[in-house]
Amino acid sequence: MNLNARRILVLNAGYEPLGLTSIRRGVVLVQSQTADAVIESKQFLHTPSRRIPVPSVIRLKRMVRRPQGRLSLNRHNILRRDGYTCQYCGRRGRVLTIDHVVPRSRGGQDTWENLVTACLECNTRKGDRTPEEAGMPLLRRPRPPSYLAWITFEMPDVPEEWAQFLPQFRAKRVYAD
Repeated sequence: MNLNARRILVLNAGYEPLGLTSIRRGVVLVQSQTADAVIESKQFLHTPSRRIPVPSVIRLKRMVRRPQGRLSLNRHNILRRDGYTCQYCGRRGRVLTIDHVVPRSRGGQDTWENLVTACLECNTRKGDRTPEEAGMPLLRRPRPPSYLAWITFEMPDVPEEWAQFLPQFRAKRVYAD
């Protein structure tokens, strides 16, 4: 088993999601009794003398301060936040651009609230105008991702058993409320 291929969800003592860890670190935390296995996977680590169950979700025994979880504002994270979908026409794909809702020439900043994913055709058509001026309404108002979104952003598929601990996964959205 590749110890770095899968990740383990780490919960605080109060079952609040803290982040992800590697299988190796998760097993060490459980074996050292720093954490308890909440949900175990069907996989095992094999040592010369025993089989060690690999947890899918672990809970720390002590409360720790939740990390800020501020996601870096970059192209990759904007594409992931918008689901690789043009926010003007709804076209999906990976050949997309980043558009300033309020153009930089008009004082638009590089912020989560002003950057959206756009296909090349829509970005060109919108040009140096606002969506209202171009007659191109946004499918969704851009917002910063929720504090938990960074946990699932690095994983293409979130295991179903994590849904009870990740409210934004249940709601199928990553935007903050």
